[in-house]
Amino acid sequence: MAESQAETVAALVAAAKEGDEGSWRALVDRFSPLAHAVASSFGLNRADQEEVVSTMWLRLVEHLDRLREPRALPGWIKSTTRNEALRVLALRKRSFVHDPFDAGEEWLVEGPADLDERLLDAELKHALREALASLAPRERALMRMFLADPPLSYAEIGRRTGLPVGSIGPTRGRCLSKLRQSDALRPFDDTGDSGRI
Repeated sequence: MAESQAETVAALVAAAKEGDEGSWRALVDRFSPLAHAVASSFGLNRADQEEVVSTMWLRLVEHLDRLREPRALPGWIKSTTRNEALRVLALRKRSFVHDPFDAGEEWLVEGPADLDERLLDAELKHALREALASLAPRERALMRMFLADPPLSYAEIGRRTGLPVGSIGPTRGRCLSKLRQSDALRPFDDTGDSGRI
């Protein structure tokens, strides 16, 4: 990335951290083609590509405050999109159609590793629900707004919550910090699963 482009990206990231909706949209507009190109390189169908890219943007919202080097954002987007695409592919491989009346068909049964992962995912989802329940109602409502599909603008979130647009990003950061520090999610940090939260 050229120096002036890197400086522009750094400025957009800094403004988005402060809750500037226009800067966030500029980042999405600028880097969505890159994310879609990475997702499509894995041969995913359109719906899976959209899921991968949407999840990547959600991860960025969650981690924007901790992005140390804004100029490295394109690389972060590539690797996060790649990881999410691989996750979707792994889930797809575990799903298969089986006709129980076809006696001649041999089919694989999920192994212990698959079962362990499904149980861990179920535990994590339960822990996330408990952690969300521990937030104040206003904080819980704010976190749900960040998960809306299609995504809500900062202006719309501000209108619904009464928060100034500039305080939405920092408030979101405090809510995420509370979630990570909650009793429900603490065991996942201890086992090295904090990257999944």
